[in-house]
Amino acid sequence: MKVFVTYKIPDEGLKILSQKFELEVHEEERFLTKEEMLEKIKDVDAVITQLRDPVDKEFIDSGKRLKIIANYAVGYNNIDVEYAKSKGIFVTNTPGVLTEATADIAWALILAVARKIIPADRFVREGKFEGWKPKLFLGYEIYGKTLGIIGMGRIGQAVARRALGFGMKVIYHNRRRLPDDIEKKYKADYVDLDYLLKESDFISINVPLTKETHHLLNKEKLRLLKPTAILVNTARGPVVDEKALYELLKEGKIAGAGFDVYENEPQLTPGLEKLDNVVVLPHIGSATCETRSKMSVIVAENVIDALEGKKPRNLVWDD
Repeated sequence: MKVFVTYKIPDEGLKILSQKFELEVHEEERFLTKEEMLEKIKDVDAVITQLRDPVDKEFIDSGKRLKIIANYAVGYNNIDVEYAKSKGIFVTNTPGVLTEATADIAWALILAVARKIIPADRFVREGKFEGWKPKLFLGYEIYGKTLGIIGMGRIGQAVARRALGFGMKVIYHNRRRLPDDIEKKYKADYVDLDYLLKESDFISINVPLTKETHHLLNKEKLRLLKPTAILVNTARGPVVDEKALYELLKEGKIAGAGFDVYENEPQLTPGLEKLDNVVVLPHIGSATCETRSKMSVIVAENVIDALEGKKPRNLVWDD
């Protein structure tokens, strides 16, 4: 049986697959064009895809022998899941393993924006530092402030757990309220979205991208933020109306923002990269050696399950 990997992943998972199947990996740094990808999957039994790969009906129809599409990511909004399911093709992801690494990045963004780490670093590198000054790069304290978490799943809870060390008040908004014991564990209060946006000093977005969460933070919602508020997004770019957020940041209507994901990734809203109250990262929420290696093992296990006639352990649907 044949397995194709659209972009090289860490070796741990590839070694497992190479012992069982005929394995082909796209080794170049460049991404495959759609036409190249359609050609590659014509005669394979499994494909390991990346979040940037557009797995649409044309893609799925080209994979005549496909038994599984194993996405090397937690998200899978790049895949037409319902069409794949209708064709009897499994779709899997890599849940759970990214939780701590992504929560770390959320906090890295909070700290970097609040304390102006990036412009301060650049200031020193450019030889402008002349000594301590009373008003040099004044930022915002984090300790004791209010953290609003939008999406209190595994990653949201990991973000909240870190907030305990900063003595923060944690409020959250979720599709469903969490059980009392979890709220007590994180000293978190359930609130509606508008209240969270109005009251939070820092806001962390941790929801998946769905029809309901697309532009969850639109122009009207973003205008509810305090002028001193800082917003960080490590979830999915289209959850936020990026153009509306850019306008608020440019006009100084909110204090700052941190991005690891973008509405039209990898493109940024023009001008966003020029703002000093913004930190922009290249989607590295899960980019630790440990996490990315575990992800490669998970996709390998999913492929093995499917090609050995078993139900994959990380199906993206429940049945």
